Amino acid sequence: MNVQPERREQEPPRVPLNQASFPIQHLKLSTDLTLAYREAGEGLPVVMLHGLADHSLVWQSLAQHLGDRYRCLAPDLRGHGDSSKPPASAYGARFIADDLEQFCVQLPLNTATVIAHSWAAKVALWWARQYPQRLRHLILVDPFFVNRLPVAFRPTFPILYRTLPFLKVMGPFADREQAQAVAQGLKQYRGWSAQQQAIFHAGMAQQTDGQWRSKFAIAARNGVFDDILQTAGLTEPLATPTTLLLPQQGLNRMAWQTRPYHQYLSNLEVQTIPGNHWPHLVEPETFNAAIAAELGKNTTP
Repeated sequence: MNVQPERREQEPPRVPLNQASFPIQHLKLSTDLTLAYREAGEGLPVVMLHGLADHSLVWQSLAQHLGDRYRCLAPDLRGHGDSSKPPASAYGARFIADDLEQFCVQLPLNTATVIAHSWAAKVALWWARQYPQRLRHLILVDPFFVNRLPVAFRPTFPILYRTLPFLKVMGPFADREQAQAVAQGLKQYRGWSAQQQAIFHAGMAQQTDGQWRSKFAIAARNGVFDDILQTAGLTEPLATPTTLLLPQQGLNRMAWQTRPYHQYLSNLEVQTIPGNHWPHLVEPETFNAAIAAELGKNTTP
């Protein structure tokens, strides 16, 4: 009789020692909504918005790099990470922009530079449009899902949910090893560094049935994709100074993809940087230096 060796749950990687300097905190915005966020450093405030299905720890390296000059604040957007998980009807970009405005009011922050990755660029543009006095500078990192998709795309959503690589870690998985095997094949974890491992494990949670799932809620996934069919993030002029950071292996490689930014953003600068759609994870040193240089151009409170 063949006896199978006992399968042991793989331990998560040892957390980098400096993660304690970017601790998770919680801020209650209303009776039914709490935002988790991380904060480090002192100085002019910089709010960092993660992309779809990610969470605040993706900004740890950048916060560490900037913390001696800037107050770095990275929230888990609703439906993500350790923040509240409302129903699917509550994920319009305008609602999330309102969360961020209330976040700044409560802290309080008078003005802030906002760094937004991927889909969060849509949220940041809505925020700048609704509350132009709050955002002093926008830095959009390889924006995606910013403008509206035709309603005809709706029948394809179940296929996208199964095939989009960054959604494959949603689970469920029988154990953490199975989830990690999937994660190691994703572009955002290219190299599988200690920091990438910590980010991956911080975004997973074991369920009451023993299975493992991403902390990114299914309701959030469904709600965000529904909003992509209903609202566009950039359809009118916006005067907020904006920097568009485009990775060389990113998602915006054709002129038509960036045309709306040139059309509607009257104070726009475009830069090309190394890396794929997740430059802050796969090329962190180069990315951090690019962000620091951009922030250095605008240092007046």
